[in-house]
Amino acid sequence: MPSRKFADGEVVRGRWPGSSLYYEVEILSHDSNSQLYTVKYKDGTELELKESDIKPLTSFRQKKSGSTSSSPSRRRGSRSRSRSRSRSRSPGRPPKSSRRSASALHPAAVKEMGKEVLAVKLTPLVLPFGNSINRYNGEPEYRERNDMPHKNIQEKFHLSEESSYVSTQYTLRPRREETKLKEIDAKEEKIVTKGPPSLRTFEVTPAQKKDLEFGGVPGVFLIMLGLPAFLFLLLLMCKQKDPSLLNFPPPLPALHELWETRVFGVYILWFFVQALFYLLPIGKVVEGTPLTDGRRLKYRLNGFYAFLLTSAVIGASVFRGVTLHYVYNHFLQLALAAIVFSVLLSVYLYVRALRAPWDELSPASSGNAIYDFFIGRELNPRIGTFDLKYFCELRPGLIGWVVVNLVMLLTEMKLQDRATPSLAMILVNSFQLLYVVDALWNEEAVLTTMDITHDGFGFMLAFGDLVWVPFTYSFQAFYLLHHPNEVSWPVASLIIALKLCGYVIFRCANAQKNAFRKNPTDPKLAHLKTIHTSTGKNLLVSGWWGFVRHPNYLGDLIMALAWSLPCGFNHILPYFYVIYFAVLLAHREARDERQCKRKYGVAWEKYCQRVPYRIFPYVY
Repeated sequence: MPSRKFADGEVVRGRWPGSSLYYEVEILSHDSNSQLYTVKYKDGTELELKESDIKPLTSFRQKKSGSTSSSPSRRRGSRSRSRSRSRSRSPGRPPKSSRRSASALHPAAVKEMGKEVLAVKLTPLVLPFGNSINRYNGEPEYRERNDMPHKNIQEKFHLSEESSYVSTQYTLRPRREETKLKEIDAKEEKIVTKGPPSLRTFEVTPAQKKDLEFGGVPGVFLIMLGLPAFLFLLLLMCKQKDPSLLNFPPPLPALHELWETRVFGVYILWFFVQALFYLLPIGKVVEGTPLTDGRRLKYRLNGFYAFLLTSAVIGASVFRGVTLHYVYNHFLQLALAAIVFSVLLSVYLYVRALRAPWDELSPASSGNAIYDFFIGRELNPRIGTFDLKYFCELRPGLIGWVVVNLVMLLTEMKLQDRATPSLAMILVNSFQLLYVVDALWNEEAVLTTMDITHDGFGFMLAFGDLVWVPFTYSFQAFYLLHHPNEVSWPVASLIIALKLCGYVIFRCANAQKNAFRKNPTDPKLAHLKTIHTSTGKNLLVSGWWGFVRHPNYLGDLIMALAWSLPCGFNHILPYFYVIYFAVLLAHREARDERQCKRKYGVAWEKYCQRVPYRIFPYVY
């Protein structure tokens, strides 16, 4: 594994040879044999420096901004000593190894050194280089936090729209010019004393209006209206004898067939039973990714235990004679109950987010009421230690998906008078059960997903987790109940092989990614090649992540196809999930690309050159 600390193109501080002064330099390259960095100074000088002579920009931002000199002790020292030190350490007098002469570098500085005592002045500078500040948890581009909170001062720099990076520069100035410089600095800098006393926050005005996803406000408004209607049309089409597109639209049911208060109560009971399982003090507690203020929220990993408890409760109920056929008989009513509950939850989340501090808001939020209601305004809404978003991500919907599949299997046996379920129904249930169990067993992996680290908790995730997952992902089982399909064992063997192929790609890619995130220096990962980034992290360019940029998405799509194949080819309806999932992952991949390009800059461009295909090798 590479041991270098700084990435190519990163802007840092480099010590001038023979002095104690640090100047802004750009990393050009790194020699792994000599462990020397080739750097370029602002005037074009190129030198080779040791890693110990290079420091990140953030280490200099801790100095008191009110000082006009980084070396007050030199001012209080004798004039002769200051002069001699300035001459011996001036960047205008580089060592013999310098590639340019002193007169060519700093003629004005050399001339003034015999007349004035030079002081180091810290002034703001706009650099043309890419951002090299590490942002945590999807923090917006215009907000940068200092991770070493020991100053109780905040500074706010207002830059032009062309600026994409804020830094500071050391320049050598005669002492007699300090009065003028202070007047200039007063116009450029504004000291703000508000905010937490333990943080210094550098805020840069956004260069342009924030881009909204999903088609902006009109797009999310149509999505919120269209998805519930589409779900009902999908289920009603499936219940028809001939679910071909020629019979669209299906006949609409009466109102009493869609709503029943008792069914809504059953759904509420299901939700709060899962919440009770979530609160049980079982399972280990882990920390999530760092937030914008450096904090890490704690999460209890007991999703798999909740699944086992749910299975035990349902098994005991069936053993005591409770019929699960009730779920099938009221399937549309349960779907509407879930929709109503998700809307009410979204309203509560938006209202409570209006009082949330700015540092707890989602980086995806925009300030527009409709858009924020959809995307989520608050990043991690919690009631005490109960994390609402994390709970809904895996519990009610994902476990409910398995319950719905089981109901369809038992109902098939009852309605079709079977002693055992059909092979097609067994394949669908088994494939999707494996998927859910895998997600719950590897529950910790969800903490690094975009849903947790970037998106807020609003209608998008509430509807997706509580409605879309249990009532759409179970569509293959719902379809087979109304349109049986016989599958031979040779065909079933091919489908199983396809499923296992997709699962191996999906699981191995995610396992490799998670292991690398936990411990990049693990000897088991020493054979993997990486690209160093300015955030201090490395990008995998070999193994599964050197095959395509999103191998886990590839495995996901292959598994989705295997779920639909047992339904046969009589209708396109059971393949809706594959089509939808391909569009979903393509959109998510595009969001990932934008986030990574913004975060890693030049390193991400190099990664894309090394790994040109996004999901499908040689195709996309």
